[in-house]
Amino acid sequence: MNSTTEVSRAVDALTSWINGVATETKSLAKDVAALLDRNLAGKSKVSRAALTGLDELSRKFLTKNTYAVGAGTFFAAASVEEGGHAFEWWFRKESGALGRLDFDMTPGSARYYDYEKLPFFSTAAATGEQTVWGPYIDYSGFEEYILTFMAPFSVHGHFSGVAGCDIRLTDLEPIIMPDLLLIPGDAALVNASNRVVLGNSGMYLVGERIKSGSPDQHRVTLDVPHLGLSLIYTTSRQSS
Repeated sequence: MNSTTEVSRAVDALTSWINGVATETKSLAKDVAALLDRNLAGKSKVSRAALTGLDELSRKFLTKNTYAVGAGTFFAAASVEEGGHAFEWWFRKESGALGRLDFDMTPGSARYYDYEKLPFFSTAAATGEQTVWGPYIDYSGFEEYILTFMAPFSVHGHFSGVAGCDIRLTDLEPIIMPDLLLIPGDAALVNASNRVVLGNSGMYLVGERIKSGSPDQHRVTLDVPHLGLSLIYTTSRQSS
């Protein structure tokens, strides 16, 4: 079966949608940086007072981008005043209302959220570029598979943190699965670590690491800068 047309349509659709998420994420980071620049008024470190209005940016993002279940900002510890607040994260409740999510920030505790060591933060800090992390099970929040999109921001020319959003795979599926189902063969969106984000059949399970080298497996790198996402597909559907 010739699936070139179906693959091209799926690639275009996935690329367009993911670039849209990346654009919104970058815009949030830019707005965070602008707000902090105004609120800090020349101070070098983020104080609680400097966070005034930050919650509104997160809520505005979630109201506009209904695909996201969480949004907010994480600060580099070095950029925060002693005793200051290291993050501002809001989430969409099952009722649809928005609430603030707290994490366990006590070093040594069983659920300590050492976010600076997590890929969504450490990669952005090291590269200065946008990142996507996942799928991973978010035990600190929703306890289900999540994708996290983040963009770094700087204040006074220094890296200060990241801003972005969480998307549950249960919310992502109805958005991108129709595009994957256009492909007559087995197909999946995979991340930079070669793990499945979402597949159109039982051949590609969420989180599974894909082995390369199969002669029937093809790959198209999506034109989404810095995120490392690809579409893999076969020319025919196999039984799982």
